[in-house]
Amino acid sequence: MVHEEQVKRIIYEVLPEYIKTHPEVREYLRDLLERCPYREKSEDRFEKLLIELKQMREESERRWRENQEEIKRLREESEKKWEESERRWRETQEEIKRLREESEKKWEESEKRWRETQEEIKRLREESERRWRENQEEIKRLREESEKKWEETQKEIKRLHRLYDVGVGALGARWGLQAESTFRNAIKGILEESFPVKVERYLAKDEEGEVFGRPDQIELDLIIKDGEVIAGEIKSSMSKSDVYTFDKKVKFYEKRKGRKVKRKLIISPMVEDQAKEVAKELGIEVYTYPDYIEKL
Repeated sequence: MVHEEQVKRIIYEVLPEYIKTHPEVREYLRDLLERCPYREKSEDRFEKLLIELKQMREESERRWRENQEEIKRLREESEKKWEESERRWRETQEEIKRLREESEKKWEESEKRWRETQEEIKRLREESERRWRENQEEIKRLREESEKKWEETQKEIKRLHRLYDVGVGALGARWGLQAESTFRNAIKGILEESFPVKVERYLAKDEEGEVFGRPDQIELDLIIKDGEVIAGEIKSSMSKSDVYTFDKKVKFYEKRKGRKVKRKLIISPMVEDQAKEVAKELGIEVYTYPDYIEKL
C-alpha cells in the first residue's frame, strides 16, 4: 500500500516534471479540479500546491545549480590538482634528470681524476725508474772512475818503483855494483811492457874499425815496431864520446843492413850536459826513463 508520504513525494518531486513532458496529464488534472465539488477550496489548495511545486522546482533548480557549481568546483579543483600533480611530476622528472646529469658529471669527473691519478702514478714510476737508472749509471761511472784512478795510481806507483829501480840500477852499474847488462835488461823489459814493441840486440863484427878505429864487436839495441827500426842506446850513463860512438854504430848498422833507421834514442838516467848538446846536433832523442818516450 502506498503511504501518504510517498504520495506527497511523488506529487511534489515527480509530478511537476511529468506534467512538463505529458501535456495530457496537465489537462486531466485541470479538468479534474474544475469538476471538484470543493472547487474554491481545491483551487486554493491547488494554488498552494503550485506554489509549493514552484518553490520545490526553484529549490530543485537551486540545488541543481549548486550541484552543478559543486561539480564545476570539484572538476576545477580536480583539474587544478591534476595540473599541480602534473607540475610536480614534471618537476620530479626534471629533478631526476638534473640528478642523473649531475651524477654522470660527477662520475665523469671521478673517471677523469682516476685517469689523471693513474697518469701521475705512471709518470712518477717512470721518473723513479729513470732516476734509479741514472743513479746506477752514476754509481757505475764512479766505480769505473774509481777503478780507473786506482789502476792509474797503481801504474804510477809501479812507474815510480821502476824509476826508483832504474835510478838505483844505474848507480849500481856505474859504481860497479851490478853489470851493465842487468840495467839494460831491466829497461828492455819496461819498454816491451809499456809499448807495443820488441827490443832486440844487434851484434856484428867491425872488421874495418869503422866505429872504434880498430876491429871490435859492435852491439846495438834495436826497437822494432810495425816493421820499422828504431835504434836505441840503453846505458846507465852517457858521456859526450858515448853519444858520438852511438851515432857511428847506427851508421854502421844502416850500411851493413841496407836499412834506414827511423829514430835514434838514448835511454839513460844520467846524461852529461855536453852529451845532450851533441845528441841534439846529431838528431838523437835523449830520455832519462822509458815512460818519457813520446809516441813509441
